[in-house]
Amino acid sequence: MWQNLSLRGRINLLLALLLALGLAVNIGRQIAEAGPRVQAEDQSVIRLAREFIEMIVADLNEAPDPDARLNQIARDLSRLRHVSIALHDSGGNPLTPRRLGSEVDTRAPPAWFVSLVHPEQTAVSVPVSIRGKPGSLVITSHPDDEIAEIWDGIVTQLEVGSVIALALFFLMMKVVGRALAPLQSLADAMGKLESGHYEARVAPGGAPELAAICTRLNHLAATLGEAVEDKRRLAERAVSLQDIERKEIARELHDEFGPYLFSLRAHASALAKQADGREPSADAVRKHGSAMLEQINALQQFNRRVLERLRPVGLAELGLRQALESLSRLWRESRPDVAIETSISPALGPTGETADLTIYRIVQEALTNVFRHAGATSVSVVIEPVEQAGGRCCARVRVSDNGRGMEPGQKLGFGLVGMRERILALGGTLNVVSGEGGVTVEALVPTAAT
Repeated sequence: MWQNLSLRGRINLLLALLLALGLAVNIGRQIAEAGPRVQAEDQSVIRLAREFIEMIVADLNEAPDPDARLNQIARDLSRLRHVSIALHDSGGNPLTPRRLGSEVDTRAPPAWFVSLVHPEQTAVSVPVSIRGKPGSLVITSHPDDEIAEIWDGIVTQLEVGSVIALALFFLMMKVVGRALAPLQSLADAMGKLESGHYEARVAPGGAPELAAICTRLNHLAATLGEAVEDKRRLAERAVSLQDIERKEIARELHDEFGPYLFSLRAHASALAKQADGREPSADAVRKHGSAMLEQINALQQFNRRVLERLRPVGLAELGLRQALESLSRLWRESRPDVAIETSISPALGPTGETADLTIYRIVQEALTNVFRHAGATSVSVVIEPVEQAGGRCCARVRVSDNGRGMEPGQKLGFGLVGMRERILALGGTLNVVSGEGGVTVEALVPTAAT
């Protein structure tokens, strides 16, 4: 049952149990104190009655009619409320009528309470002697009024305490309900986020902790929405870039590769005709051969340029170090005003083909951004091995410049966003930090040693 209760139900149930327990403890305390209280009242009343009787009967023998006087005293004292006094002879037989019971009180305490508080009546015998005839006055306590007063106090306490407890319970239910009200909104918002509605928001409210959770959830929803939008734009950009790349390759194949092949075909046909002639002209053969060599050289350059766009030339043959050094050298030759310092740790072992290509593309993209946008005068490229938690080996790639940095709120370009998605897919990370000292691109790329 407890497991099926909501948080609000659990809190309300605990509050009800605490209030009931407090009321029960208070009533139990009053019941526990009732016995000693009634006993103390009995002893006090009997002591006073005994002292009073002893004082009266001291001069009883001096009265004109001691027996009549004693009977009158017994009748008068029998009217007392808290005690009853009866005259007994020497054999213990009562000489005065028994005290009549009082009218039944509708608010009289129940029998179980009377037996619990005062199970037995207290009786004290005071001996008297009238002209040598022994007798006694028996004092019996009747604490009915005291017990009724205590019971009435308990009933009143129970009634008032129950009303106060119920009022507190309903008040706390209201407070708890208002404090936990954002939980349902949080659950609804999480359901919408799970369904892909990242525009869902929760109005912060309730306790400060819940308000903070609502604020964090709104921030999370906004971040997820931006990430999904970035992914959508990236996918759209990737498709667009693929189409553009294919169009460019198709155009180059049509505009350059096609004419070269046509020219080679023409020169080959001319050479074939020369061979069919009776006297081939050496100058004509040399001319057509030279033209074919030029066309073949142009085709080789075109082929190298296309391959460079598809995959870095020499990365597989020369390795990552030589490929990065070649890339840095090309940038130094094209931009001699910018100092490029490349440092590859000797401890960096084989990283694997996928990691090599990823590292090369990160450095290539970062250097391209530096020379296009940063306005820097120096660039530092550092590649070193690191070990993450769990013993995972990675290569840390850090490209730093001393340029102007990024504008506040400026988003990353599609190149770095695409690299981040690629690295995340490999299990790594990519962070871009911009400050007054320039921009630092740092990536952790898992290597083949993982």
